[in-house]
Amino acid sequence: MKGEEFIKAVKNIVEEKGIDENIVFEAMEQALITAYKKNFDSKTNVKVHIDRETGEIKVYSYLVVVDDYIDGEEVVDEEGNVTYQEPEINEDAQILLEDAVKIVPNIKVGETIEEEVTPKDFGRVAASTAKQVLTQKIREAERTSIIEEFADKQDELMVGMLAMEDRNNYYVDLGRARGILPKAEMIPGEVVKMGSSIKVYLQKIEATPKGPLILCSRKHNGFVKRLFELEIPELADGTIQLFNVAREPGVRSKVAVFSDSERIDPIGTCIGERGARIASILSELNGEKVDLILYNSDNAQFIANALSPAKNVIVNIIDDTKQREALAIVDDDNLPLAIGKKGINIKLASKLTKFHISVKTLNQINEEGNEN
Repeated sequence: MKGEEFIKAVKNIVEEKGIDENIVFEAMEQALITAYKKNFDSKTNVKVHIDRETGEIKVYSYLVVVDDYIDGEEVVDEEGNVTYQEPEINEDAQILLEDAVKIVPNIKVGETIEEEVTPKDFGRVAASTAKQVLTQKIREAERTSIIEEFADKQDELMVGMLAMEDRNNYYVDLGRARGILPKAEMIPGEVVKMGSSIKVYLQKIEATPKGPLILCSRKHNGFVKRLFELEIPELADGTIQLFNVAREPGVRSKVAVFSDSERIDPIGTCIGERGARIASILSELNGEKVDLILYNSDNAQFIANALSPAKNVIVNIIDDTKQREALAIVDDDNLPLAIGKKGINIKLASKLTKFHISVKTLNQINEEGNEN
């Protein structure tokens, strides 16, 4: 590769990939130092300079000037005799000041004496090295660019295409990058087809030596939260606020919403006219049911709301600080509704409100009181 061709190649990459020009040249110079020492069996200090305008490459060997007076190292032999041993000078890397001034008058300790040692056939080595360095820098720049593009998308919802699968994962084409969607992070029971579009929640984005790792999920609570924000403009603009989501993927979710405006019905707004808005969300959840819960800053009322579809719930807050315990009292008819099938309703209500909730009927409380 001729000098002007190399410079042109660097300029093109800098413009196309957004790489700092100095980074490319410095990487090239470091790579050429290694290549020179390897190909020409050099043990000396070496540096390489590439002319940023012409692309001309020059190799220099150099010696570092050291003080001509070096303190001896005290050595004690087995018999206790003391001698002084001067440390050896690395003749491949150093030169004593007393010798250096013979070559360059007025030179000082710490300065260097340089000699150009550019081999005649170094262009061949340089061409091969340049290709490797430029390829590496392109890959690094693309990885950096992708990480920067996706850095602010963590915890967000994206639409991709199912590109391939293996035993444990699906791989989702997200444009410039491919996300990993573990099969364990799919909604239980859902069936997907390769080549179809799919909504995924980006739960983790991380730079790795092999490129960006984008871990996706459809089971994460954030998936339901972002679905609501996507389908309901009032959530996106802040007219309605989403307080929390509790979820048992594939079974049921409880979503707590509220509004600071008394004129707005947050639950009705989320349901939409004739249930159109909530229907769109449910269609994405593979039959998972969704309970819309009205959030209330009063913990007792919020817990009562969260235990829906149970009605006429009376809540007694036992501890609202450390243990966060509450007792919900219901009648016999509402007890199964409050607990739910396999305890799912009370489990989700506890997660949603962040209270450990116990549910009892008045009869149960009276019986316990009589036993005591």
